[in-house]
Amino acid sequence: MGAMRPLVLNPLFGSLTGLPGIGPKLEKLYARLLDREAPRVVDLLFHLPSGIIDRRARPKLRDVVPGQIVTVAVTVMKHRPGPPHRSRAPYRIETEDDTGALTLTFFHARKDYLEKLLPVGETRYVSGTAELYDGMLQMVHPDRVVDEKGFADLPLVEPVYPLTEGLALGNIRRAMDGAVARLPDMPEWQDDAWVSRERFPAFANALRQLHRPHEPHDVLRENLAWTRLAYDELLAGQLALALVRAHMRRQAGKGTASEGRLRARILKALPYALTHSQQKAVDDIITDLARPHRMLRLLQGDVGSGKTVVALTAAAAVIEAGRQAAFMAPTEILARQHLKTIAPLAEAAGIRVAILTGRERGGDRKTILDRLALGDIDLLIGTHALFQETVAFHDLALAVVDEQHRFGVHQRLALAQKGDAVDVLVLTATPIPRTLVLTFFGDMDVSELREKPAGRQPIDTRTIPLSRVEDVEEAVGRALADKQRVYWVCPLVEDSEKIDLAAAEDRFQELRKKFGKAVDLVHGRMKGAEKDAAMSRFSSGQTQLLVATTVIEVGVDVPEATVMVIEHAERFGLAQLHQLRGRIGRGSGHSTCLLLYKTPLGETAKARLNILRETEDGFRIAEEDLKLRGEGDLLGTRQSGMPGFRIARLEFHSKYLGAARDDAALILQRDPGLATPRGDALRHLLYLFGKDEAIKLIRAG
Repeated sequence: MGAMRPLVLNPLFGSLTGLPGIGPKLEKLYARLLDREAPRVVDLLFHLPSGIIDRRARPKLRDVVPGQIVTVAVTVMKHRPGPPHRSRAPYRIETEDDTGALTLTFFHARKDYLEKLLPVGETRYVSGTAELYDGMLQMVHPDRVVDEKGFADLPLVEPVYPLTEGLALGNIRRAMDGAVARLPDMPEWQDDAWVSRERFPAFANALRQLHRPHEPHDVLRENLAWTRLAYDELLAGQLALALVRAHMRRQAGKGTASEGRLRARILKALPYALTHSQQKAVDDIITDLARPHRMLRLLQGDVGSGKTVVALTAAAAVIEAGRQAAFMAPTEILARQHLKTIAPLAEAAGIRVAILTGRERGGDRKTILDRLALGDIDLLIGTHALFQETVAFHDLALAVVDEQHRFGVHQRLALAQKGDAVDVLVLTATPIPRTLVLTFFGDMDVSELREKPAGRQPIDTRTIPLSRVEDVEEAVGRALADKQRVYWVCPLVEDSEKIDLAAAEDRFQELRKKFGKAVDLVHGRMKGAEKDAAMSRFSSGQTQLLVATTVIEVGVDVPEATVMVIEHAERFGLAQLHQLRGRIGRGSGHSTCLLLYKTPLGETAKARLNILRETEDGFRIAEEDLKLRGEGDLLGTRQSGMPGFRIARLEFHSKYLGAARDDAALILQRDPGLATPRGDALRHLLYLFGKDEAIKLIRAG
């Protein structure tokens, strides 16, 4: 059986334009709402309700709570069209019951239509959000207006959905009715005993219950219907990861053993001894490399915990055995940074290192590629340029991938296919909470670097309102006079009309006026060479104050930098603030981080800044971050395409992660080819949640 989609799923993978009322124009709006270029029926079905309209209670007007969605029975008293020459003026209709009055307001209204919909003297049931306006109760564009007979036909409990501009609730409900009607009968892919123990409804029934609720609590996230779908999504994710892992394990590894001569030379060249956790990580990796299985290990350590050195000692082990290693970083700045750290140590050990990014072109590039293919380069450092077809290794044994969450599963596989049974070591400086390690790296063994390397200074972190920016500038002036180096981080590159931020350009101009040539600028829109030039001016001390956007977030290493100013700190996530702060405190000097915030601060932003003041422990910061804002943005997934969840919400469903992981492992142990009836049903699950890439791995055997 190939990786063909099961036929029974076809109705769910059709375009939305096949549903009632969706033409090309609305399809574009759904594409924005569902965050997919060509949304399909299944994408709409996974757009779950955010709330409910409960029409079972029909309050009298005096009991209506402003701001809530209500359904009221009113008598129509009077129509008040706007003046004829002002097409934009609202059309108002006065209504009342025996306890009070309610004004219905319509914009761009057609008089004849409203006179028919709400005839004077008649009773109508209207449903919508009631608000106070100038002390009067009003409802703008009620979403239902019906007579007695129409009310009898209305669902008493109706779901409310997240919307996007241009789409009304009515549009979504109509489309959703069409989508729910297409739900086919599907085989049950969950274990029967588990389904009955958890009292889960069947997959299609769970969707029906959420989109056609009978009771308000039917749409709660902790309810059985939502939990069933969340568990399906978690299982699909864990099963896909387990298939990737099995695929990589099946391609038998080559054990690479070494005596450790090169490793010893590197450690001798280091100015300090390895920390306890660095030593343990090195031991684990060396053990992994010697096994005939492929290594798939995640090394997570805080900013500056010494991951690069651990990775280099791992590379030394395979190089000593006559094989090659690749070290891949997400950006050019980072690749060059790694080269700077690694080059002197590699030289001491006699390891031949080269770098390959988009900037190496022509003759230089050809020379590197030729030497690589001949085996004259032991360690190649680079960006995703290492994936390209033209790059051929002589005998690649180890791939080190830095900042994993910017590389998806596809790239993991692509790099690993550059050699025979390549071992993979992934580094991340974003400490990831336990639950998320399971979710996104369920296919990896994990090592953690918990201590800071010797000589790291504690950082004095303070929060200061933006209104005191002049004081901060003066303090920066004192630091510059004292020959210190300073980062000044701004959130965006240039002002967009909507967000009036002091952008990097403006801040740079202003500080330049004040401090002259000592000030430089680096941001994401600059070309690689310009960025590097600005960075090297700063690290050599030619400039002392670097105004930057978040391009400096990861891996930039200037030990002389002792002050970090972060403007609009309230706009950054916790993990990002922690990463940025980690750029200072790397030398022997006392370091200070100033978080400038705009008042008034929201609760979450306040909590975020307080945690940073209290601790420098990245693992604690990551756990707190997860509590504060859920999993979506923690790993920067919104920007980098990590498998964020559509249905599962970790704050409600994370307790099911362990079960999903164990279940996936058991399934593959019993049925590695997904060939049994349950295995076949699970293929449906993988398709529904967009994990069908993993099915191809079964065939690739």
